[in-house]
Amino acid sequence: MFTRAMRWTYLVLAWIILAAVVAQVFLAGLGVFAGPSNFETHRLFGYMLSYVMLIAFIVALAARLSRRLIILAALLPILVFLQSVFILFRENGQSALAALHVVNALAIFALSGYLALQSLRYVPAGASKSAPSAATPEPS
Repeated sequence: MFTRAMRWTYLVLAWIILAAVVAQVFLAGLGVFAGPSNFETHRLFGYMLSYVMLIAFIVALAARLSRRLIILAALLPILVFLQSVFILFRENGQSALAALHVVNALAIFALSGYLALQSLRYVPAGASKSAPSAATPEPS
């Protein structure tokens, strides 16, 4: 029962993370197109997202997911940490290394999408479908 609940919790967190990563890209776009002052929201949201990813990793452990998915869930907050490292390169005048910030963002998006899709494998396929009610006639 506990494992099942943790698997559902992981599924919800995985999809929230994917949506948040998309929102994070939008916030970066605001920083580029609406003015640099908008990057503060992008930065703070990224830090908050890393905490959600750490929670998802802990839930993945509790949900007894496969070793591969647990390792990949642990990789997400590491990739987010690297985002800050890449920004430091910009401050040190190493623009080519700082450009890895964008490439790493693509990796974060791809990995979070993969984890969200894989989370569907750990819950029953028909669990979200309700049984037909007695008032609903069966198709002939």
